[in-house]
Amino acid sequence: MDNFEQVLSALNNGEVIAYPTEGVFGVGCDPDSQEAIIKLLELKQRPVEKGLILIAASYEQLLPYIDESQLSEQQLNQVHSTWPGPVTWIMPCSDKVSNLVSGQFDSIAVRVTDHPLVQKMCNAFGKPLTSTSANLSGQPPCMTMQEVEQQLGNRLSAILVGETGGRDKPSEIRDAKTSQVLRQG
Repeated sequence: MDNFEQVLSALNNGEVIAYPTEGVFGVGCDPDSQEAIIKLLELKQRPVEKGLILIAASYEQLLPYIDESQLSEQQLNQVHSTWPGPVTWIMPCSDKVSNLVSGQFDSIAVRVTDHPLVQKMCNAFGKPLTSTSANLSGQPPCMTMQEVEQQLGNRLSAILVGETGGRDKPSEIRDAKTSQVLRQG
C-alpha cells in the first residue's frame, strides 16, 4: 500500500507525520510552520529547549536554515564527506530558524538522508522535514510501523508506509565546528 500522496498532503496542511529513516521511525512536520512544530512537541511531550533535527534530500534544501559563513571550507568539506548518510551535524543556524526548531541553541542539527523514501518526501515537499524519533519522551524509539501505531497512532495524521534503513540506532550527531561526536551512531 503506497500512501505517499496522503502523507504529503498532511505535511502541506501543517500536520505531523511519521516516516521511516535510516535507523528508526521519525516524526516530523514543516520546519517553517510554528503551529505544526507546536503540535509535534505536544505529541512527543518533548521540551522545546532540546531542539529538533532537520532532515533533507540535499544540502541545497538545508542552506536557508544554516549560516555557512561561520564555518571554514575544511569544516564544510568534512560535513559533506559524510552525506548522504546517517550522520547529523550541528551547524550554526540562520535567522530563518525559529527557536521552536533550534531550542535553546544558536545552532541547528541537520542531516542529508540516504533513505530513498525520505529523499522522495523532502523533494516532493520542496524542503527539509523536522525529524525526531517516533516515540513519547522517555520511551524507546519505534522501529516499525506497528510500534508507531501503538505509541502514537491516535496522535498522528499519517504514517508513511515503508521500512527503516536497517540500522539499529538513531543517527550519530557531530559538531561541525569541533568535529566532536555528541551522540554515537
